[in-house]
Order: sequence, then C-alpha cells, then structure tokens
Amino acid sequence: MSENAVNDAAPELDQELRGRVRRDMVLYGLARLGLFLLLTVVIQGLAILIGAPVPLVISSLLALLVAFPLSMFVFRSLRIRVTRNLAEWNEQRRAHREWVKSQLAER
Repeated sequence: MSENAVNDAAPELDQELRGRVRRDMVLYGLARLGLFLLLTVVIQGLAILIGAPVPLVISSLLALLVAFPLSMFVFRSLRIRVTRNLAEWNEQRRAHREWVKSQLAER
C-alpha cells in the first residue's frame, strides 16, 4: 500500500459524539436556566415573606449574579463532560479540516 493511499482516507467525524455534545450542551443550558428561575422564585418568595417586596427585575438580577458561580459548582460534572466532549469534537473537526487542506494542496 502506498503512502498516498494511506493519506487519502479522510479522518472520520464521530456523529454520535456530535449528538452527545449537542444534547449535553442543551442539558447544561437548561440546568443553568432552571437554577436561575429557581433562585429568582426563592428570592422573590423570601422578600414577600419578610414583608419587603422587591421588584421582580431586582430579584432576577440577584438570582443571575448568584446562579452563575453557583452553577459552576452544582453542575460541575456536566460542565466537565460538555467541555471534554466538545474538545474531542473540535479535535476531530480540526483533523478533518487539515486533511481537506492537504487534499486540496495536492491538486
């Protein structure tokens, strides 16, 4: 088998990995959105319970400020899984892109 025949084979893109990346990213986004909504409701409820009603915008902003760093700890395993799978998918895409460039350079 010649060296050229070995280089002619395109690197495979794992479509199952692509689906997992998309699913996990959507799941992580929904989890963070759910945490934000939960914190907004809790803050708004506590404000009403203590008799100091707070505008919903203020409760939402406070929930946003709390939810961002909290989600990094609460959903740590999901975030790491998304990052790992996304890095692997990007590496596959980079290898495929390099293969396409080399094929075009040969012509």
